Amino acid sequence: MAGETKSRNFIEDIIDRDLAEGKYEEICTRFPPEPNGYLHIGHAKSIILNSGLAKEYNGHFNLRFDDTNPTKEKSEFVESIKADVEWLGAEFEDRCYFASNYFETMYEKALLLIDKGLAYVSDLSADEIREYRGTLTEPGKDDPYRGRTVEENRKLFEEMKDGVYPDGSKVLRAKIDMASPNINMRDPILYRIAHLTHQNTGDRWCIYPMYDFAHPIEDAIEGVTHSICTLEFEDHRPLYNWVVENTGWEHPPKQIEFAKMYLTNVVTGKRYIKKLVEQNIVDGWDDPRLVTIAALRRRGFTPESLRLFVELSGVSKANSSSDYAMLEYCIREDLKMKRSRMMAVLNPLKLIIENYPEGQTEMLDADNNLENPELGKRQIPFGRELYIERDDFMEEPIPKYKRLYPGNEVRLMHAYFVKCTGFDKDADGNITAVRCTYDPETKAGSGFTGRKVKGTIHWVPAAEALDATVRLYENLIDESKGVYNEDGSLNLNPNSLTVVEHAKLEPALKDAQPGESFQFVRNGYYCTDSKDSKEGAPVFNRIVTMKSSFKLPAAQN
Repeated sequence: MAGETKSRNFIEDIIDRDLAEGKYEEICTRFPPEPNGYLHIGHAKSIILNSGLAKEYNGHFNLRFDDTNPTKEKSEFVESIKADVEWLGAEFEDRCYFASNYFETMYEKALLLIDKGLAYVSDLSADEIREYRGTLTEPGKDDPYRGRTVEENRKLFEEMKDGVYPDGSKVLRAKIDMASPNINMRDPILYRIAHLTHQNTGDRWCIYPMYDFAHPIEDAIEGVTHSICTLEFEDHRPLYNWVVENTGWEHPPKQIEFAKMYLTNVVTGKRYIKKLVEQNIVDGWDDPRLVTIAALRRRGFTPESLRLFVELSGVSKANSSSDYAMLEYCIREDLKMKRSRMMAVLNPLKLIIENYPEGQTEMLDADNNLENPELGKRQIPFGRELYIERDDFMEEPIPKYKRLYPGNEVRLMHAYFVKCTGFDKDADGNITAVRCTYDPETKAGSGFTGRKVKGTIHWVPAAEALDATVRLYENLIDESKGVYNEDGSLNLNPNSLTVVEHAKLEPALKDAQPGESFQFVRNGYYCTDSKDSKEGAPVFNRIVTMKSSFKLPAAQN
């Protein structure tokens, strides 16, 4: 509406103040994933938020891999993350960085802290360090090695780097305050020994920086102005600031925290997804039942739908959950005007038009999308034998049933009125075919007004129909029982995937490309599977059903 003002979130307010006060000449944000798994819907919020802010303020957006832990990181995950970020429309161009490329600078900054008397080498084990740390109500105790001299600490740290000591035998700790009410400030570990091959640096290093030490340095090196992270890092902000202040940066970055995106009844934890993948419960990290970005893309979600979802979810400091139904609402909203509305019969039943000439085929015109004429028209072959949905015929109709039953007349979509005259059964009493007659005067588009019918059903031509596999997805989690069982295991829905073999589709769908999506009228939105679909053997994934239980709040209508 004219004159309508877009509401601004608290992060934009902070950036506005910083620019007004001249703290920064231009804005730089970043998305810093650890390459230890595939990204999920929660990461999409961070990507869209950070790249969107950079674009809004004509600044820069960096993609940076926080690859400081070689135990779980793989180049496979690096490539998948790049693909996801690009797909979401976040432009990083030549601004793709790796924390591991800064290891030399981080090492030098650690030496600087040692020289300033702000870091020391400890021989305590991990268990001993936890014991000395104290609790939320009791202060910690000084590390017995806290009093080592600068010279001794420098020598030991250099020897750690040179591979003199085994894993776990020594760490480098910051010297801050073991009595701090913030446990993160009780002499946190800055470096640990790990004789592991790194996916980017190989065997060059055998000491690796901890996240809380590395992350602020990475931001500072890249000129990030606003380091936007989720709320669990709020208690780490004093340490973030301590690192950048004591390692000497002229224009230190500012950390800002926002609430994570929680989605009801889905699995986002990498540990759980990895277990599902390894146990072959799902078809890899991109299984369409998951909410990894790769899975959502394979299922048929669009970048635009995820951006709308993030916008509706909002940016705040308060934790909250978004309903999965809202995500489904967003994809319906995005696709309804963009996609062709095709006919597909998932549970086919033969329909024979007894008075239609045998061997004759005619081509019928159909709008691809009545609400969007720009999508044009297509032609569908029509003949004596068709397929309809088995649910569109009842031998003995229930009350208010408006589809086919003996003696009833309906319209075949884009075609003619047909009247049921009978049906065939096999020896077991199963209905094998429905018999009808058609009225040639009632052709769609002819302007016929002689009588009306109450029902319209879709169909596909039997001779030309495309035989396809269709996958129907439900939530991976049993929503009635929640995500986790009492023992911490996932409460999986045994009916999360139904595979429909030999579905019958319009012949026009034979040219569907991997990743291309359509509306199957009355059934939902479907996408050609990018992994398993092959020429002559197409596979279609259901993105979402037609009906929605989600109601957009009145303020957002």
